[in-house]
Amino acid sequence: MSEGSTTRRLLAILRNLALFALLYASIWGIAEIARNPASAKSKLRVSSILDKTLPSKLRPDKVIEEDAGKVAVKFKGHKKMITINPYANVFNRPQSAVAPKDDYLGLRPHVDAEADLNMLVEECRGTYKGIEKMRNVFDCLQFLANDEKRYYTLPEKSQRASQQDPRQAEYNDADGHGNTHHNYVSIDSAEAPSLSSMGTCPGPIIPYHVYWTGPATWRVEVFVKSYLYTQNLACSRLWIWLDTDRNPNAVDDMLNRDPLFARFLPLVERGDITLKAWKFPSRIPLPKAEDNTDGMGYYKTPGKANAKGEFTVAENIIEDSTGQQWLVLTAKQMTILPVAVSDAVRFVVLHIHGGCYFDMDVLMLRDMRPLLLPHEHSFAERWAAHSHPGDYNTAIMSLSANSSLSSYLIRGGVRMGLNFHPRVIGRMAWKDGRDQEFLMLETAAFDPIWTEFNWDREGRCTVPCFKNYGEAFKGKPGAIAYEWESYDGPRLQTLPGGASEDKTHELRRRDEPAPVPSRIDARHQKHSVIPPKETSLSVSHATVEAPSRQTTLAVEPMAEPLDSFEMSLEEEAELIRAGVVKDYAIEEDKYPANNRTLENFFRGAWTYHVHNQWVKHPEPSSWFDVLERAHDGFLHGTRMNPYGETWNGPSVHAYNKWPDMV
Repeated sequence: MSEGSTTRRLLAILRNLALFALLYASIWGIAEIARNPASAKSKLRVSSILDKTLPSKLRPDKVIEEDAGKVAVKFKGHKKMITINPYANVFNRPQSAVAPKDDYLGLRPHVDAEADLNMLVEECRGTYKGIEKMRNVFDCLQFLANDEKRYYTLPEKSQRASQQDPRQAEYNDADGHGNTHHNYVSIDSAEAPSLSSMGTCPGPIIPYHVYWTGPATWRVEVFVKSYLYTQNLACSRLWIWLDTDRNPNAVDDMLNRDPLFARFLPLVERGDITLKAWKFPSRIPLPKAEDNTDGMGYYKTPGKANAKGEFTVAENIIEDSTGQQWLVLTAKQMTILPVAVSDAVRFVVLHIHGGCYFDMDVLMLRDMRPLLLPHEHSFAERWAAHSHPGDYNTAIMSLSANSSLSSYLIRGGVRMGLNFHPRVIGRMAWKDGRDQEFLMLETAAFDPIWTEFNWDREGRCTVPCFKNYGEAFKGKPGAIAYEWESYDGPRLQTLPGGASEDKTHELRRRDEPAPVPSRIDARHQKHSVIPPKETSLSVSHATVEAPSRQTTLAVEPMAEPLDSFEMSLEEEAELIRAGVVKDYAIEEDKYPANNRTLENFFRGAWTYHVHNQWVKHPEPSSWFDVLERAHDGFLHGTRMNPYGETWNGPSVHAYNKWPDMV
């Protein structure tokens, strides 16, 4: 008996030691990850919902039939039941009531095409002092949409950007090889983008900058997809600056622990997107052969050289042993970083790297390259309909790198206590007589509904006509009663099986004949364009048996942030079997397909500004839903982009669905 007791005690001691060792290992691992998050790369992985090698995990956990033919569905990972009408939901609703013309912008502008920025300003503003046209957004958009031949020019061959020496380019990697090549590749020898390559650009590659903090959200996704949908990808690079002053591990977190951004990792690998660490610099380079003192003058006798051979030549300016001057921030300034960090980021990043900056809540609608190629391409937009020539908005902004103007703006912001608010910087430039170097494009080009507020707009409303920024999210019929009041175009062709004739009466019709559906012709073939195919997530319903009144299915929790989700065809079939999806009935639908197409979404504007509508979700059949379906169709190879091009890059996951919009 005593021998058995001894054995049991020994086993208990061994068990306790094992548990202690396991607990110790767990605590050590957590401490190691906290101390060095990069070491977690092998331990943490992106949610399998975004891993193409694994099956999807979304299936209903519980389905309960309710009154009026509806069903309540609960997905694991969600606290509430979701009521779904099986006859009208996001899984069986037709995509559109009309035939969209995807290639509505025609051929992409020539790689060397340049916009006459002064003409754009004058046609949409009027005179500098009179600003006679500034409030007439409709006429400006008409000019931008219909008169490209007037404001786009192709310079003489020797003057084109593609004929210049990459070693003298303002961008650090204009040739894709660190500016080491003597010339750019020719148009004939340029390689098209492929699954693993961005291709080669027969001209300078231009960086596009955006700033972000925190995990990726729908705003990041829609911005990136709008970039992929519209820009000349071989000739541009998207740099996402992540705030490492706030989170030192921001880049590693987004690359390795962000389930939404994981869908763009193949494009990071291909080189389209680069995540950059933003840390407020303690010194900023200044251009050579310039007076960098803003008229205050250099010291007659430079200060004593430090250990690095640097000496002070003016207030806050040092010069190193190579003759390079630097704007230096004092220790006190570095402890009082600007509250609106992004206001400063754009000026600093553009001064150092050049290119164009975008707020993340901006959606691209047209190729920006022609605006960025002119030798003098410094611009921002007007602050709403404010008449003061210094009232800039820098949600979209371009500056030449390390230029006299960019360094002047940087020095001004530093001198004013790191205040880079655009209207403060703009009024400084106006007061110093430098505002006309920094062109102010009208809001129609980048934010076409801003003048609707405070009754600033004159003339006709835009197409579509919005009175507030929330209307782009609305999908119910009649939610925007005045939506088409300015439409003058032809009636769009109604798709068979779509909404009935009276469902599209809100689109104002004129005497023009109905348009012929878009077909592929010779001009598309040389761009490897294929006709858009009709796509559907639906599975044949005829073979699905009627479900029982209550079905319970086991499912792993979803890991997608913000409670949004995506779904595979297999998962949709599971919903059909559970009775969640049945044959579509338009009379049951609160969000029936309508006549909205991107062809009529602020035609002529280069961007649309969402304006921080951070908590809204696009309703089905809303303008943003139309935008999402166009993006997804293009990125899945079933539809063209506005320039008649098809996607041949890596697969990109579709937009997630929101449970409250199912």
